[in-house]
Amino acid sequence: TNVLPRGQKLICKAGKVLADAASLSSMQVGDGSKVMLIASQGLHQGEGPITKNSSGLAPSAKRTSNVKDNQTLKPEIISKSRAERWKITGVIALSGSNLKAVPEEVWDCGSSIRVLDVCNNSIEAIPQKIAALKSLNKLLLTANDISDGGISWEGLSCVDTLTVLSLSQNRLVTLPPSLGTLTFLRELCIANNMLGSLPVEIGLLKQLEILIANNNRITSLPSSIGDCESLFEVDLSSNLLAELPKACGNLHNLKTLHLRNNGLNSLPPTLFKKCWRLTTLDLHGTGITNDILRQMEGWEEFDERRRQKYQKQLDFRVGSSGVFDEGADDDNRHA
Repeated sequence: TNVLPRGQKLICKAGKVLADAASLSSMQVGDGSKVMLIASQGLHQGEGPITKNSSGLAPSAKRTSNVKDNQTLKPEIISKSRAERWKITGVIALSGSNLKAVPEEVWDCGSSIRVLDVCNNSIEAIPQKIAALKSLNKLLLTANDISDGGISWEGLSCVDTLTVLSLSQNRLVTLPPSLGTLTFLRELCIANNMLGSLPVEIGLLKQLEILIANNNRITSLPSSIGDCESLFEVDLSSNLLAELPKACGNLHNLKTLHLRNNGLNSLPPTLFKKCWRLTTLDLHGTGITNDILRQMEGWEEFDERRRQKYQKQLDFRVGSSGVFDEGADDDNRHA
């Protein structure tokens, strides 16, 4: 039947399920009785599900068998085109496929698609046709050749279901103001580009939870970053930041902040006091030392939170090397 065993059920007589432990006599199955095989949808294997048009078993159809003669017909297996499979699963996985452009058949899938993964290719453009994927949740474009102007932001703004956008490892120098139209975005990954700044409109992303922007050339952040009230993880490591806007203290849900390898010499004075959920702070490779941190208001509470988190990691042996990281360098690091 081309159906995984866990997706198979045998029934007889008014829908009674034939349990594995039962016998034919206990279930009153005798000569001439009809036994039907029910297949759960989505539990096929091999060449793919057998379609309703074939002579075999459809995902939700019943197949009858005569117990007396015990003859079984071999089902005809019909392979679906990849576009049909995409529509069924809602996932287009084309990572590492040596693509220079997104295949045209992708856009024909329309609102059936929830995930489009074309990472690790040589794609240069995402056209206006992206607007056809009206149910898209995740757009993964990491490690391509996309530069400024290569993305139709107008088309992308029509996809109001998009929650994850990954543009890391491309050739982006700037992000347009239209980024702010992606108001349902929860995760934005723009690491390893050549970005010099973030648009002011990023503050319109009220639902943004994760911002990964390490390894760029960002020299400053707009104060509107403080309006991204849902942010709980921010990675701005290995940029050219000289300071952070005071508005960063408004990120009350912030838990993780990576700032290593920047030109920072100070933090917003209210960071520890207002960001009361902050437990992970990485300032290695900056001008901010542990002594400077200890003088900030709210340091004691922050230190207690992160040590409690570290102790939990030790207790459960998760994500800990056994050495507590102070989060910054000591004053004598160059001694």
